[in-house]
Amino acid sequence: MGANPALGVLFHWIGGFSSASFYVPYKRIKLWSWEVFWLAGGLFSWLIAPWFFASVQTNDLLGVLSATPRETLLWCWFWGAMWGFGGLTFGLTMRYLGLSLGMAVALGLTTVIGTMGPPIFDGTLGQIAATNSGKLTLLGIVITLIGIVVVARAGSAKEADLGGAQSEGVAEFNLRKGLLIATFSGIMSGCFAWGLAAGQPIRDLTLAAGTDPLSQGLPVLCVVLAGGLTTNALWCAYLLWKNQSFGQFFGAASPDASPGQKPNLLANWLLAALGGTLWYGQFFFYTMGESQMGAYGFSSWTLHMASIILFSTLWGFALKEWTGSSQRTRRLVFSGIGLLVGATVVIGAGNMLGTGA
Repeated sequence: MGANPALGVLFHWIGGFSSASFYVPYKRIKLWSWEVFWLAGGLFSWLIAPWFFASVQTNDLLGVLSATPRETLLWCWFWGAMWGFGGLTFGLTMRYLGLSLGMAVALGLTTVIGTMGPPIFDGTLGQIAATNSGKLTLLGIVITLIGIVVVARAGSAKEADLGGAQSEGVAEFNLRKGLLIATFSGIMSGCFAWGLAAGQPIRDLTLAAGTDPLSQGLPVLCVVLAGGLTTNALWCAYLLWKNQSFGQFFGAASPDASPGQKPNLLANWLLAALGGTLWYGQFFFYTMGESQMGAYGFSSWTLHMASIILFSTLWGFALKEWTGSSQRTRRLVFSGIGLLVGATVVIGAGNMLGTGA
């Protein structure tokens, strides 16, 4: 089956919607501390779902991974672990820089590092930039970065409209510390794309085993997400020990519970499973989309980030988070959404031109 960039863009949009939606079930979990529901959902995101879907959708999963060079497995796991650090420090970026500047720096760096890293590393960036299709794809990446900045500014304006913390006037604003953390978070978060790129030998082996090309990236996710599980599990284990919250997994009351009030374990676990599986769904569809992008598969990370921001913003409107914001702020956010949608069209057109579709 040849590349089909239009189908690839569709898969990336579905993945972005899945990523933007995963926190909705998490918000309905009651009487669990953050580290409890994050680890409970993470078990489905980083362990159960990857292995289940890879087992169902690919051929000879264990045989493929056992035949994979140890160096490849190590690099995939390593980049996944580094990505975990990026996610854990993203919140600190917002704390010290505020929403607008923090999102623009962190997400902008994540997009650039995740997108441009692999072609720079393998030496193909110059070849890509020398073609009209490559130039069009790179233009789409630039438009995405502009769209991210616009959406971030809209978020800051919304906070000002609603009388919340000002973007650069937050209580703990610290430009030097914030930029250092944002740079670290952005670079580390982009490492996920490096982990996927390092998994090419796994893709080759699973294709040789007869796996459908659409599912060739699923075994890679098992290894990369194992790295992410390592980082997140260690941090959550520290918080479980520090906050003495491990018992909440089995029904113990959380600190914010009223006397005699206990969590609904079945509901919490089901919500954690749903949220965790939705989170995994972003990369389930990401790998399918990447398989259809032809020579410019590196642009998949840009499409991924753009679709997440797009659908996260739309969820914000659905949940009435923008109620009370001014017309100017709404125009700003819709301008950002328009840029992100336009960027996906431009990137898709560049990929189609490159594949001769």
